[in-house]
Amino acid sequence: MQDLFSYYKDKRVFITGHTGFKGSWLMACLHLAGAKIKGYALTPEYENGLFDLFKPLQIAETIIADIRDKQKLQKEIESFQPDFIFHLAAQPLVRRSYQVPAETFEINVTGTANLLESASKLKSKCTILVITTDKVYENKEMDVLYKEEDTLGGYDPYSASKACTELVISSFRNSFFNVNKYEQHQKSIASARAGNVIGGGDWNNDRIIPDIIRSLQKNSNIEVRNPGAVRPWQHVLEPLSGYLQLAMLLDSDPLSFSKAYNFGPLPADHLSVKELVEDVIQTWGSGSWKDISDPLQPHEAGLLKLDIGRAKKELQWDPKLSAKEAITWTINWYKQPENKKAGFSFQQIKDYFAL
Repeated sequence: MQDLFSYYKDKRVFITGHTGFKGSWLMACLHLAGAKIKGYALTPEYENGLFDLFKPLQIAETIIADIRDKQKLQKEIESFQPDFIFHLAAQPLVRRSYQVPAETFEINVTGTANLLESASKLKSKCTILVITTDKVYENKEMDVLYKEEDTLGGYDPYSASKACTELVISSFRNSFFNVNKYEQHQKSIASARAGNVIGGGDWNNDRIIPDIIRSLQKNSNIEVRNPGAVRPWQHVLEPLSGYLQLAMLLDSDPLSFSKAYNFGPLPADHLSVKELVEDVIQTWGSGSWKDISDPLQPHEAGLLKLDIGRAKKELQWDPKLSAKEAITWTINWYKQPENKKAGFSFQQIKDYFAL
């Protein structure tokens, strides 16, 4: 923890999407590291999430604005002169992408292009990490581990938009941030593809853990859409530790790390939705669930697994928590009294990086 965190001490870090679930956890990690943080995001879509819990602590300068507003975004980046940019702002939900497909592409694809164009205007050195998703691959619904070189695709608009985002990253890397001309432009860029992330502070609709917690708190049946679907579940701190490690290495050696990396669980540690739900119920201490699968519902992947070999080998990154431990850490967070959750979040970060 000390070596990684000390690297970010006093660094200027610009985070898009810092009001969201993963963005708030990343902001907390960087605050503990002693970084100077500026966040750019929309107002949180739900109350009592991590951003609201952290707000009184004033751990970051916050700009509430849209990633699609290129002039505003460029102004805020240029005024801050960041050493690092972590781009997490997105329309992140598969089912919502069926309702607002064009908007999903606009936010995820054009928003990323806006960010990278803004970064290209900086005169100083800047290291950029764009967070995409495990769903960027052309999913053949087979029991295979997808590698970073596998074909990009996307059945639903969300997945396709993130695959397009990867093409935007590649284009900017070649056209504006070419590693062979690094000494001229001083910009490096990588992308991170993470699996299904769980953890405290997420209240988004159409996400499995928030849906489960709301049902448990109401003593109502947990409604499960795809109990047989297998996903690369992991605690939020797992990929975040990978992002911080990748960005640190990218900053010191752009030639070696300017590419895509998968972050997910170990190959044998992928759970079905049914297994996840039953583990949550066991950890919570009560509850029941029912299958509400509907053949007419929007398509969602039934089987998805990631190969994390590149991150393990090149970044020396490994998952520290099993899927079951990730569930325990998550449920323990939701069990905390409201006034204890912010402090508990910081303690979980310290505990995780001490493993």
